[in-house]
Amino acid sequence: MNAAPVSGTVLSVLMLAGLVLAAGGCVLFVRQPESRKRAWLMIIAGLVMFANVAIWTIPV
Repeated sequence: MNAAPVSGTVLSVLMLAGLVLAAGGCVLFVRQPESRKRAWLMIIAGLVMFANVAIWTIPV
């Protein structure tokens, strides 16, 4: 059973979203120390997106 190929556009959008989330989390972490929990969640969400793209691009 073969997995459906994921479009390059979808992977590009996911990478950009992960980058924006991770960068936004870092900025939030520095500028608003009282929102550290939200900043960590944004950084983790960005890393999860990177991991998803890595998993999808591994050749079968």
